Amino acid sequence: MKTKKELLSNTIQPIDIMQHNVVSLVDAMAPMAYSSRDLARAAGLFEMMVRDTECGVILCLAGSLISAGLQKLIVDLVRNNMVDAIVSTGANIVDQDFFEALGYRHYIAPDEYKYGAHDGELREMQIDRIYDTFIDEDELRICDETIHQITNSLEPRAYSSREFIAAMAEYLDKHGRTPKQGQPDSIVWACYEKQVPIFCPAFSDCSAGFGLVAHQHDRQGKPVVSIDSVKDFYELTQLKIANPTTGLLMIGGGVPKNFAQDIVVAADVLGVDASMHKYAIQVTVADVRDGALSGSTLKEASSWGKVELTYEQMVYAEATVAFPLIAGYALQKNAAEARKGKKLAQVLEPVTA
Repeated sequence: MKTKKELLSNTIQPIDIMQHNVVSLVDAMAPMAYSSRDLARAAGLFEMMVRDTECGVILCLAGSLISAGLQKLIVDLVRNNMVDAIVSTGANIVDQDFFEALGYRHYIAPDEYKYGAHDGELREMQIDRIYDTFIDEDELRICDETIHQITNSLEPRAYSSREFIAAMAEYLDKHGRTPKQGQPDSIVWACYEKQVPIFCPAFSDCSAGFGLVAHQHDRQGKPVVSIDSVKDFYELTQLKIANPTTGLLMIGGGVPKNFAQDIVVAADVLGVDASMHKYAIQVTVADVRDGALSGSTLKEASSWGKVELTYEQMVYAEATVAFPLIAGYALQKNAAEARKGKKLAQVLEPVTA
């Protein structure tokens, strides 16, 4: 049996898409068939979405993406003004991105470990497994406790996840974990600097939840910090109202997909005649036939009044393959050359002179 040190020695390396020639590959896929043609069309639509300077680009993240090596790609999109808001699972933002910003890493699991035969041994060594990726549980507990400390530092009240994640960015700055202090970049910090709001509507369903639970347990009968998912929904709807033309790039499905699509209907409920999302791309491996949200098509979303049909594309492919090609295509074609950061966080927290 290998030791914990041996198992946690080979780190996941985030892809730097600008080091690879994506455009010629994707263009060559366009006259092919099946998922290749769908992916090439999606890449072209994302380029179009980014070139549309009126469009507010909303990136939705579900599944274990940062642990798989997609952190730098997302940071590059944010830094190049190609993303105006993010809706994500809590795990991507807290357990993975913030976790790495604290100085911890994800590790490549040997092939013989990825099918579960040795999970009992991993449990004894405090190693958590995400298919073929390892995380040190001891380090993850430190991340949980850091969230606990951040929560304790805040005024007791209800926060949107966006507000709480901004406090996480401030923690990174205070503790020297940002690029300006010689440390690697992170999604949380890049979005804070670029004023790109991040929403995690199911925020407690990750390490953040453990820290929040510990906080509320400590406070027994006293006012507490809580995360208000309705406030998340309202704030995201405010962004739709402030920036009527919107496009979605959805990696996976689940809660982020539904929240982002539903803001069109929510605006209508508030008496605002908001247009459907003009652009929509979804990368998924989910099956449409079980009726679940993650596999439901964008055409189905149109029947609910959420997505226009002119510029929509489903891509049935695994995210670590498809997402770098779609995003890299727009990056390498300089699609964002005319875009300026929309700084949508200012819609929710205006900057005063």
